[in-house]
Amino acid sequence: MASGVTVNDEVIKVFDDMKLRKSSQQEVKKRKKAVLFRLSDDRKKIIVEEGKQILVGDIGETVDDPYACFVKLLPLDDCRYALYDATYETKESKKEDLVFIFWAPDAAPLKSKMIYASSKDAIKKTFTGIKHEWQVNGLDDIQDRSTLAEKLGGNVVVSLEGKPL
Repeated sequence: MASGVTVNDEVIKVFDDMKLRKSSQQEVKKRKKAVLFRLSDDRKKIIVEEGKQILVGDIGETVDDPYACFVKLLPLDDCRYALYDATYETKESKKEDLVFIFWAPDAAPLKSKMIYASSKDAIKKTFTGIKHEWQVNGLDDIQDRSTLAEKLGGNVVVSLEGKPL
């Protein structure tokens, strides 16, 4: 069931910027590590949520643990979509992958869960090439970083965001 919700151009721009890894030091610092998206107040568009992001340049400055910081951005009583740029290590190599997260906590109103669920395809279609998708229904699921590590590579992942598992 499609909801007729459209994706704001700014959402597509954020995704493209996160997907294309820029190499200059200034560009890297401005790159988003994590960002939340929400439905507009009229529930017709998916938009970037103001102030709900982590920049790569914040890590080590104002953010010690980007994953824990990201989890704190999520509202406990409403749904969101998120992109998280996970940095992880397997036994063989270091990797970075974008993860699309559909946050639908148990405490969110049923109407909100329904419209976010029916609008998910609209945002997913614009996020071409995403390998990892994760639907999360509560803090218990997302606070434990090993759950994300499992999504990224199963038991071969040995660290996430520089923290051993």
